[in-house]
Amino acid sequence: MALRVKGDVLIACNCDWGCPCNFQATPTRGHCEGGWVWLIEEGQVDDVRVSALGIALFAKWPGAIHHGGGQAVCYVDERADNAQRAALRRLLRGEVGGPWGLFNKTYDLAEPIMVPFDVTLAAHVSKVKLGDAVHLELQKMRNPVTQAEIHPEVVLPEGLVVKRGNLTASKVFTCHGDVQFDHSGQYSAFGRFDYA
Repeated sequence: MALRVKGDVLIACNCDWGCPCNFQATPTRGHCEGGWVWLIEEGQVDDVRVSALGIALFAKWPGAIHHGGGQAVCYVDERADNAQRAALRRLLRGEVGGPWGLFNKTYDLAEPIMVPFDVTLAAHVSKVKLGDAVHLELQKMRNPVTQAEIHPEVVLPEGLVVKRGNLTASKVFTCHGDVQFDHSGQYSAFGRFDYA
Protein backbone atom coordinates (compact mmCIF):
# COMPACT_ATOMS: atom_id res chain seq x y z
CA MET A 1 0.00 0.00 0.00
CA ALA A 2 1.26 3.45 -0.88
CA LEU A 3 -0.05 6.80 0.26
CA ARG A 4 1.11 10.31 -0.52
CA VAL A 5 -1.27 13.25 -0.16
CA LYS A 6 -0.64 16.91 0.52
CA GLY A 7 -2.73 20.04 0.49
CA ASP A 8 -4.80 22.23 2.81
CA VAL A 9 -6.93 21.23 5.79
CA LEU A 10 -9.66 23.23 7.53
CA ILE A 11 -10.47 22.26 11.12
CA ALA A 12 -13.42 23.16 13.37
CA CYS A 13 -14.95 21.91 16.61
CA ASN A 14 -16.98 22.84 19.68
CA CYS A 15 -13.96 23.81 21.81
CA ASP A 16 -12.89 27.31 22.76
CA TRP A 17 -10.31 28.98 20.52
CA GLY A 18 -7.08 27.04 20.28
CA CYS A 19 -8.69 23.69 21.24
CA PRO A 20 -7.15 21.97 24.30
CA CYS A 21 -6.87 18.71 22.33
CA ASN A 22 -3.92 20.28 20.49
CA PHE A 23 -2.07 20.23 23.80
CA GLN A 24 -3.07 16.78 25.09
CA ALA A 25 -5.78 18.24 27.35
CA THR A 26 -9.46 17.34 27.59
CA PRO A 27 -12.00 19.13 25.36
CA THR A 28 -13.34 22.46 26.63
CA ARG A 29 -16.82 21.05 27.32
CA GLY A 30 -15.75 17.50 28.14
CA HIS A 31 -16.83 16.09 24.76
CA CYS A 32 -15.75 16.66 21.19
CA GLU A 33 -17.91 17.55 18.17
CA GLY A 34 -16.07 18.61 15.05
CA GLY A 35 -13.99 17.53 12.13
CA TRP A 36 -11.82 18.29 9.16
CA VAL A 37 -12.00 19.17 5.47
CA TRP A 38 -8.96 18.02 3.47
CA LEU A 39 -8.39 19.63 0.08
CA ILE A 40 -5.89 17.43 -1.72
CA GLU A 41 -3.56 19.46 -3.89
CA GLU A 42 -1.49 16.46 -4.96
CA GLY A 43 -2.15 12.89 -4.03
CA GLN A 44 -1.96 9.22 -4.85
CA VAL A 45 -3.41 6.18 -3.10
CA ASP A 46 -1.62 3.11 -4.45
CA ASP A 47 -1.87 3.63 -8.22
CA VAL A 48 -4.87 6.00 -8.15
CA ARG A 49 -4.29 9.74 -8.45
CA VAL A 50 -6.56 11.79 -6.18
CA SER A 51 -5.17 15.26 -6.85
CA ALA A 52 -7.54 18.25 -6.82
CA LEU A 53 -10.24 16.40 -4.85
CA GLY A 54 -11.68 16.91 -1.38
CA ILE A 55 -12.68 14.69 1.52
CA ALA A 56 -14.16 15.56 4.90
CA LEU A 57 -15.01 13.83 8.15
CA PHE A 58 -17.14 15.08 11.05
CA ALA A 59 -17.83 13.27 14.29
CA LYS A 60 -19.31 13.42 17.77
CA TRP A 61 -17.45 11.81 20.66
CA PRO A 62 -18.94 11.52 24.19
CA GLY A 63 -15.59 12.47 25.72
CA ALA A 64 -12.10 13.16 24.42
CA ILE A 65 -11.37 11.75 20.96
CA HIS A 66 -8.89 9.17 22.24
CA HIS A 67 -11.51 7.72 24.60
CA GLY A 68 -13.49 6.57 21.56
CA GLY A 69 -17.19 5.81 21.30
CA GLY A 70 -17.77 8.36 18.55
CA GLN A 71 -20.14 8.48 15.61
CA ALA A 72 -18.78 9.86 12.32
CA VAL A 73 -19.84 10.75 8.80
CA CYS A 74 -17.58 11.40 5.84
CA TYR A 75 -17.92 13.14 2.53
CA VAL A 76 -16.17 12.66 -0.80
CA ASP A 77 -15.96 15.17 -3.63
CA GLU A 78 -18.58 14.18 -6.20
CA ARG A 79 -16.13 14.94 -9.04
CA ALA A 80 -14.18 11.77 -8.17
CA ASP A 81 -14.52 8.92 -10.66
CA ASN A 82 -15.24 5.36 -9.49
CA ALA A 83 -11.58 4.43 -8.93
CA GLN A 84 -10.93 7.67 -7.04
CA ARG A 85 -14.04 7.17 -4.90
CA ALA A 86 -12.85 3.70 -3.92
CA ALA A 87 -9.36 5.03 -3.11
CA LEU A 88 -10.72 7.93 -1.03
CA ARG A 89 -13.07 5.56 0.80
CA ARG A 90 -10.05 3.42 1.77
CA LEU A 91 -8.26 6.58 2.90
CA LEU A 92 -11.17 7.70 5.11
CA ARG A 93 -11.52 4.21 6.59
CA GLY A 94 -7.88 4.32 7.71
CA GLU A 95 -6.80 1.44 5.49
CA VAL A 96 -3.74 3.21 4.04
CA GLY A 97 -2.47 5.21 7.02
CA GLY A 98 -2.41 8.92 7.62
CA PRO A 99 -4.35 10.38 10.57
CA TRP A 100 -7.38 8.31 9.58
CA GLY A 101 -5.54 5.12 10.57
CA LEU A 102 -5.63 6.33 14.19
CA PHE A 103 -8.92 8.23 14.17
CA ASN A 104 -10.74 5.22 12.74
CA LYS A 105 -10.27 3.43 16.06
CA THR A 106 -12.29 6.12 17.87
CA TYR A 107 -15.64 6.12 16.02
CA ASP A 108 -18.14 4.15 13.98
CA LEU A 109 -17.91 5.54 10.45
CA ALA A 110 -20.86 5.63 8.05
CA GLU A 111 -20.31 5.03 4.34
CA PRO A 112 -19.03 8.07 2.40
CA ILE A 113 -21.58 10.51 1.01
CA MET A 114 -20.85 12.06 -2.38
CA VAL A 115 -21.37 15.84 -2.32
CA PRO A 116 -20.22 18.90 -4.23
CA PHE A 117 -17.29 20.64 -2.54
CA ASP A 118 -17.79 24.40 -2.82
CA VAL A 119 -14.55 25.82 -1.38
CA THR A 120 -12.96 29.24 -1.22
CA LEU A 121 -9.45 28.97 0.22
CA ALA A 122 -8.67 32.44 1.57
CA ALA A 123 -6.57 31.91 4.69
CA HIS A 124 -8.38 33.38 7.73
CA VAL A 125 -11.65 33.86 5.82
CA SER A 126 -11.86 30.53 3.98
CA LYS A 127 -15.32 29.08 3.29
CA VAL A 128 -16.63 25.57 2.63
CA LYS A 129 -20.04 24.20 1.72
CA LEU A 130 -20.42 20.45 1.30
CA GLY A 131 -23.78 20.21 -0.41
CA ASP A 132 -26.48 20.86 2.21
CA ALA A 133 -24.57 18.86 4.84
CA VAL A 134 -21.78 21.13 6.11
CA HIS A 135 -21.24 24.88 6.18
CA LEU A 136 -17.98 26.26 7.56
CA GLU A 137 -16.75 29.84 7.38
CA LEU A 138 -13.60 30.98 9.14
CA GLN A 139 -13.01 34.45 10.55
CA LYS A 140 -10.11 36.18 12.27
CA MET A 141 -10.07 36.02 16.03
CA ARG A 142 -10.44 39.33 17.86
CA ASN A 143 -9.01 40.72 21.07
CA PRO A 144 -11.97 40.74 23.50
CA VAL A 145 -11.05 44.19 24.89
CA THR A 146 -9.93 46.18 21.84
CA GLN A 147 -11.63 44.08 19.12
CA ALA A 148 -8.36 44.23 17.18
CA GLU A 149 -7.84 41.27 14.85
CA ILE A 150 -5.30 38.73 16.05
CA HIS A 151 -3.52 36.04 14.05
CA PRO A 152 -2.20 33.32 16.41
CA GLU A 153 -0.44 30.24 15.12
CA VAL A 154 0.42 26.95 16.76
CA VAL A 155 3.42 24.74 16.07
CA LEU A 156 2.86 21.03 16.74
CA PRO A 157 6.01 19.05 15.87
CA GLU A 158 4.22 15.79 16.76
CA GLY A 159 0.90 16.93 15.29
CA LEU A 160 -1.23 14.23 13.72
CA VAL A 161 -3.29 16.41 11.35
CA VAL A 162 -1.02 19.46 10.97
CA LYS A 163 2.46 20.41 12.15
CA ARG A 164 1.67 24.13 12.01
CA GLY A 165 -1.78 25.68 12.18
CA ASN A 166 -3.25 29.15 11.88
CA LEU A 167 -5.94 29.64 14.52
CA THR A 168 -9.27 31.24 13.71
CA ALA A 169 -12.83 31.39 15.00
CA SER A 170 -15.69 29.86 13.08
CA LYS A 171 -18.12 32.47 11.78
CA VAL A 172 -20.40 29.60 10.77
CA PHE A 173 -19.98 25.91 11.57
CA THR A 174 -23.01 23.69 11.07
CA CYS A 175 -23.45 20.00 10.24
CA HIS A 176 -26.71 18.35 9.21
CA GLY A 177 -27.53 14.70 8.64
CA ASP A 178 -26.49 11.72 10.77
CA VAL A 179 -24.10 13.93 12.73
CA GLN A 180 -25.72 17.27 13.57
CA PHE A 181 -24.53 20.33 15.45
CA ASP A 182 -24.07 24.08 15.29
CA HIS A 183 -20.82 25.33 16.79
CA SER A 184 -20.59 28.69 15.07
CA GLY A 185 -18.31 31.09 16.92
CA GLN A 186 -16.01 28.38 18.31
CA TYR A 187 -12.58 27.02 17.40
CA SER A 188 -11.42 26.69 13.84
CA ALA A 189 -8.05 26.58 12.10
CA PHE A 190 -6.34 26.00 8.80
CA GLY A 191 -2.99 24.63 7.74
CA ARG A 192 -1.05 22.51 5.31
CA PHE A 193 -0.83 18.73 5.49
CA ASP A 194 1.62 16.28 3.95
CA TYR A 195 1.10 12.58 4.70
CA ALA A 196 3.11 9.69 3.33
